[in-house]
Amino acid sequence: MMKKMVTLVGLAALSASVYAQNQPKLVTESGVPIIKIGKLSFKDMNRDGRVNRYEDWRLQPEDRARNLVTHMTLEEKAGVMMHGTLATITDAETGNAAYDVDAIRDLIETKKLNTFITRLDAEPEAFANANNALQKMAEETRLGIPLSISTDPRNSFLYTEGATVQSDYFSKWPEALGLGAIGDSKVVKNFADIVRQEYRAVGINTALSPQADLYSEPRWARGSGTFGQDENLAKTLVNAYVLGMQNGKNLNDGSVVTVVKHWVGYGEAEDGWDSHNAYGKYADFFGKDIRPHITPFIGAFDANVASVMPTYSILKDAYYRGRLIEEQVGAGFSRFLLQDLLRKEYGFKGVILSDWAITNDCNDICQNGSTDGSIAIGMPWGVESLSKVDRTAKAVTAGVDQIGGSEESELLVEAVKTGKLSERRLNESVYRILLQKFQVGLFENPYVEASEAPSIVGDASHQRAADAAQKDSLVLLKNANLLPLGKSKKVYLYHVDAAAARAAGLTVVDSLDEADVAIIRATAPYELLHPGYFFGARQHEGSLDYPDDNEDLMMVNEASAKGVPSIVTVYLDRPAILTKMQDKVGALIGNFGVSDTVLLDTLIKSRKYTGKLPVDLPASMEQVENRENAAYQGNRTPLYPVGYGLVK
Repeated sequence: MMKKMVTLVGLAALSASVYAQNQPKLVTESGVPIIKIGKLSFKDMNRDGRVNRYEDWRLQPEDRARNLVTHMTLEEKAGVMMHGTLATITDAETGNAAYDVDAIRDLIETKKLNTFITRLDAEPEAFANANNALQKMAEETRLGIPLSISTDPRNSFLYTEGATVQSDYFSKWPEALGLGAIGDSKVVKNFADIVRQEYRAVGINTALSPQADLYSEPRWARGSGTFGQDENLAKTLVNAYVLGMQNGKNLNDGSVVTVVKHWVGYGEAEDGWDSHNAYGKYADFFGKDIRPHITPFIGAFDANVASVMPTYSILKDAYYRGRLIEEQVGAGFSRFLLQDLLRKEYGFKGVILSDWAITNDCNDICQNGSTDGSIAIGMPWGVESLSKVDRTAKAVTAGVDQIGGSEESELLVEAVKTGKLSERRLNESVYRILLQKFQVGLFENPYVEASEAPSIVGDASHQRAADAAQKDSLVLLKNANLLPLGKSKKVYLYHVDAAAARAAGLTVVDSLDEADVAIIRATAPYELLHPGYFFGARQHEGSLDYPDDNEDLMMVNEASAKGVPSIVTVYLDRPAILTKMQDKVGALIGNFGVSDTVLLDTLIKSRKYTGKLPVDLPASMEQVENRENAAYQGNRTPLYPVGYGLVK
């Protein structure tokens, strides 16, 4: 990385409160002039030949952010309030993805954006270099405002489009629900700290996580990203996550800005339908108070979390301290949820980032699905009839600082010019967003040492910690003296890698007739109920019970019919109903993302399991469907309750 230094003479006025005395490392790749004052150096980011207050690292970040706002045009302010997407293109010959530099340049230079989500998956050094190139592009703009680059979670095994990012390089951990099964704040803090290091190594400085949602509706498709249904455990683990990701309680130059989501009540999804979809826009509270769903967020607030993302959902029949939440709009448009509750009652002072595409239209395809593969994405729940400009104005008036998934900065400009928003209101949001860029040191050095990225991302010590978490998250539900398995066994495998089994010392056979034991991987069941909807086609919806023709269940039944004892591990991205399976297996284990290597090693050797269920596993769908029915006289006892887990 080359530094270009230019010595100029300048003066800088210091505020009464000096923030820093020691010269920070200044890095520029675009030739930003460096002004020397005595032995001190400052970036001349706007190239005007003097040290403006926002360029003076000796001043408080608050002072610098306020000053920078005064230098900005309305269009530049509107750009700061957009959270766009870093477009990618795929090389036809190699199949490798890369940033679409021309498209991104237009967003940075023309629309004035400087916050983006990245979904790129690339070799770490190439990834870091690509992000550095974008920071150079931003440094060349009029004010040199650095980029905030965010990501959805990318350190777990399985991926949900629109919720996580698939990656071949980052350390692989169990899902957040698996961390809930471990239930140890030290493990979660260490996990978040490792993820922080891996993110920072490639130039990612903002995490669109954790999910502080309570997993209260078992059919919901997004529960695997939560810590489970226990509000107090979730509070503890959310707190640990934020402290690990932000590198302490206050933002600093080692932090990843953390966005806790989704404020508030997302986990009460009506009938389990997710509110990415028009048919799932409601969270149904059945007249209940939302306060249990707030509890996990208090853990984030106690850790001084930088940002909060509101839920898409409209809270149906929901109360807060005896008060009905009357306005039936998504949380990103709710003044009560954002101003009265989040800002005033809970004292949140950071950035409120809307969830993606809430200002978009939801046209006929979005509302009713498509039969020809057409895509239309918009989540303006409760304000569908408003124009884009009016939706944008309503969201900002309600308290949103930054519009997620939008690049239409012109909507904010129009809202101000037509009197629907004041520029003063924009100034408040722009200040909050810029403040965090200063607090994490991006103005002095937005770049990373790309050559170091391969030694950090997916580092062997990181993966060892991840493997230990995979093991510790396994929940032993049943063991009829079958575990530990030992090595002197002939095994029949179903959805388990034979090479991994042989490496573990097992003898792999080709039929159940030859086997001493069957090792079976199953997944929680789901139904494809909304194939015409972008998210509905990708999310796991519907029944939690195994239909008789489910291939996993049929495999269990076949082994049982042949008298072959089976060890079954079920991937619990949703709380599967295991009633049809439990009596036919010798050992039953819940998992939340585990490699074959870790799984087999545990089955062969382990005499102790420590994971506990983070959610109830229901006994029947009737039980699930009547969970809020006070008149229901049937069985309400889960097959396996939250907190259950055999030791051996």
